[in-house]
Amino acid sequence: MQTIGFFKRLLVMTYDGLLLTSVVFFTSAVLMGFFTLLGPDAFFAAPDPANPNLIERSELGRLVGGILVTINIFCVSFFFYGWFWTHGGQTLGMKAWKLYLVKPDGKFIDWNTAFKRYLAALLSWACLGLGYTWSLLDGRKRTWHDILTNTMIVKSAEQAAKDRASNLKRHQAKNKAKGK
Repeated sequence: MQTIGFFKRLLVMTYDGLLLTSVVFFTSAVLMGFFTLLGPDAFFAAPDPANPNLIERSELGRLVGGILVTINIFCVSFFFYGWFWTHGGQTLGMKAWKLYLVKPDGKFIDWNTAFKRYLAALLSWACLGLGYTWSLLDGRKRTWHDILTNTMIVKSAEQAAKDRASNLKRHQAKNKAKGK
């Protein structure tokens, strides 16, 4: 199985990030709609006596709102990645480049491994992305979350064969141009 490098991971993360952002915006809007139905007393202070039409957000409202949005982001992110990883081994970004997340035996991961991988990926980001850039130093192109969960992102067998054939043609054309 052929693993992928740092820059391909960046492309996949960009693609998945765009999709995930839209899902988080949608779920946040649903949450805001739900709490708006509870009325202004749920997270807002009483109207200002000088201007009864003005309702200001209370400190509790800011705190609870911030906590709910943060929980939403982490839960939605986990279920987004967890679902795709456990159901076919591919996020939509990975599917675009014919990549799979697998264990060394070639099988897809389970929810337990997905949770561990998600937490390890958060650690990789929390260390200013060092866990991701580790793939530039590792001989097998693994990130911290690959190493900690004994998983890897690989090209599909057919994609790897196409890449090898393309590289061989390019190499042969280069040698022919040099006169070898």
